Amino acid sequence: MFDTNEMEIHLHGIGVSPGICIGKAYLVGKEGVDIVDKYLIGKDDLQNEIKRFKSAVKNAKDKLQEIIDSTPEGLREHAYILETHKVMFKDKMLYGKTIETIEKERVNAEWALKKVVSNVKSMFNNMTDAYLQGRVDDFVHVSESIMQNLVGAKSVDIAAIDKRVILVATDISPAETSQIQLEKIKGLVTDLGGKTSHTGIIARTLEIPAVQGLDNATRTIKNDDIIVVDGNSGIVILHPTDQTLIEFEERQSRYEEYKAVITRDSHLPAETTDGFKLEVMGNIELPEEVVSVINYGGDGIGLFRTEFQYLSQFNFPSEDELFDQYKDVIEVMTPRPVTIRTLDISGEKAVSYATDLEEKNPVLGLRGIRYCLKNPEVFKTQLRAILRASAFGKIRILFPMISCQDEVLAAKKMLAEVAGSLEKEGIPFDENIEIGIMIEVPSAAIMADVMAKEVDFFSIGTNDLIQYALAVDRVNKQVAHLYQPLNPAIIRLIKHVADVGKNSDVKVFMCGEMASDPVNIPILLGLGIKRLSMNPQSIPAVKKIVRALNVEDAKRFTKDVLKETSETGVLELVFQTYGSTLFDIGYAES
Repeated sequence: MFDTNEMEIHLHGIGVSPGICIGKAYLVGKEGVDIVDKYLIGKDDLQNEIKRFKSAVKNAKDKLQEIIDSTPEGLREHAYILETHKVMFKDKMLYGKTIETIEKERVNAEWALKKVVSNVKSMFNNMTDAYLQGRVDDFVHVSESIMQNLVGAKSVDIAAIDKRVILVATDISPAETSQIQLEKIKGLVTDLGGKTSHTGIIARTLEIPAVQGLDNATRTIKNDDIIVVDGNSGIVILHPTDQTLIEFEERQSRYEEYKAVITRDSHLPAETTDGFKLEVMGNIELPEEVVSVINYGGDGIGLFRTEFQYLSQFNFPSEDELFDQYKDVIEVMTPRPVTIRTLDISGEKAVSYATDLEEKNPVLGLRGIRYCLKNPEVFKTQLRAILRASAFGKIRILFPMISCQDEVLAAKKMLAEVAGSLEKEGIPFDENIEIGIMIEVPSAAIMADVMAKEVDFFSIGTNDLIQYALAVDRVNKQVAHLYQPLNPAIIRLIKHVADVGKNSDVKVFMCGEMASDPVNIPILLGLGIKRLSMNPQSIPAVKKIVRALNVEDAKRFTKDVLKETSETGVLELVFQTYGSTLFDIGYAES
């Protein structure tokens, strides 16, 4: 037992990789990177200063290449993340702006780089999209590696750590995370980062517990402090009492048993006790995540977010670049289906190269299908790439942010034009490709009967649907508690869409986070949802709860749910009716 004499402290962050670990903290610092002095450069020395900056960029890029070349086999699927960092070294927002600042302000390279990064961070942090806020981490990681070379700071050698410890840092880049030795590192704790960070993605691949976004972990935790990391709930406990240690050791043991059981059975079908088979698929944003979908027993890809290929470079990708990536995913997944969501990009997402547009409220602005229809060449390039890839497997096309029928008609018209051009060129594609729309704007849900006449399937994006329907910014801490998937209004909206789908013979998918929580599954089954898509790690647990349910019972139960007037009432009803089932599968604590 660890010796814990100090007062127990609970730190709350974001659980980005599930699991529980207990051990000694190992603080990882980046001395000299944050403290940078400013000094002026003489006119005759400007070119030498620019050369010094370019040399630092080259050295950092070469070091990253060494890391990529030595990436362990288990992380090869995520080498793409590191490759995108390589591209960012020459991003005009970083590389070009820094050189421009050195020349115009005649300042040292360190100060110019710091100023450029500060400006970009402000730009990204003002965005409302959590995915984009996570992308600023990539930008900062690249700039820090350049800064280390400029100031002569020693880089972090994660691979050289020879203790069995939990890493604690302000931030850890994907390159550093990829060097983690599993026999040494138990878990990961950082001040910065969140669920959408690529460091979090790699931590989930390594299957080590990780909590990010703690703000003050490095100021509170000292080297060799005993800590408990709960990646399930996003809690880090400093100086745990003996009672807390016993409790979390038991939780750790139960979680490992639970994970072993659900993973062992993950390739079994999600079939209810009365013979109904539910399709359970995975959401991905990187091609390399396809492996996780297959490993966790996914029936296909229900949502392939395509934004990263646009955000990770300094110009719009070409048709061939997009085609190659889509083809790779499809060939790996065949014969499983792949649903590709077209570009859900906006003025704020195209900051690095595509627009000077500033929007007061971009989440309600020019985004998703609105952006694509206003930028037809960008849209048609992607549609051509998707159609070309459809010749190699089962693809569905999904249009995001649809709010009215006119947008569906306009998108289909452009798709028909692209198909016509491919046909003239003799390029093969699936002429019967299925077309769907995201139901994430309340107007689309309300008008689902009209939309159904134009599409083959609906995909309910609960993340945005809940946000828009309840007027709740889900990343605003002041109102986040109001963001409730089981709010009766949300359940009724989903029921309406499901009913329209059934009556119109239109398939209904759900691809938002609501689909990944076992607590919600009895209600979704009862509402008639037959296809779910989620983060790959959630697939085994959802499939397991489905195998314990009966559809007819779920339908009767949902009739009672629809009578409830509050999310509290709904939750109580779920646990009264299915609490024992959730407990039996290891999801709920006794």
